[in-house]
Amino acid sequence: MRFTDTPATRLSFEDRGSGPALLLVHGHPFDHTMWQPQIDRFSLTHRVIAPDLRGYGTTPLGATPGITGLGDFAEDLVGLLDHLEIEECVLAGLSMGGQIAMELVRRHPERVRGLVLADTFPAAETEEGKAARNAMADRLLDEGMRGYADEVLDRMVAPYNAHAAPHVHRMMCATDPVAAAAALRGRAERPDYRATLAALAVPALVVVGRDDTYTPVADAEEMHALLPHSTLTVIERAAHLPNLERPEEFDAALDAFLRSLVRPS
Repeated sequence: MRFTDTPATRLSFEDRGSGPALLLVHGHPFDHTMWQPQIDRFSLTHRVIAPDLRGYGTTPLGATPGITGLGDFAEDLVGLLDHLEIEECVLAGLSMGGQIAMELVRRHPERVRGLVLADTFPAAETEEGKAARNAMADRLLDEGMRGYADEVLDRMVAPYNAHAAPHVHRMMCATDPVAAAAALRGRAERPDYRATLAALAVPALVVVGRDDTYTPVADAEEMHALLPHSTLTVIERAAHLPNLERPEEFDAALDAFLRSLVRPS
């Protein structure tokens, strides 16, 4: 792991391979190792950057006062690109990572060569959803991560993909509950990204697990319809983390997308 200082924290990240930059943004409540199959596969052809977001993995929460907005995460990532002298990248995010990617595109569209949105959705939070996220934040502060991790594991990873479950459970249990709560409160206040997607000028790939109940196929179809230049891939026999549950199928879709972005020499 390497490190770079931001105004709020010391961001840790993995930087492997060479070639066009591929920035992988993990979801909640995970860390950069959520992308391990993709780091191993695509670092053979790309420069793969996989950070631990603020408060996750080995990156401290830092000075965030009880709430981490998606904009905070996005600016950390732009600072990382600046530190690495990367002008533009293919940006890939899953779940919360996808919403961070949408926020980054909204703020800094010139930094994104292509966009990959996996198991995520662009709409702003409803009032009911805001209440639920803030209630969950309170619960994590009171109880820690283990009960939550036990409760949601079968929705994160489908029971028939048990090979991926131990890694996912470990990541969830290892997450700092204070950081997880701050991120939940930030997500509750996110804007609506549908106009951002509709105006996106670069190619996009939308990926979703067929059996994802957090962000069902209908959400992916809505994003695909909004994006002017997009491809939709539904990963069969996968839930919320198809990149870990069905890495070969996920990687095939991502590889085809990355190949489509190669500029003629």
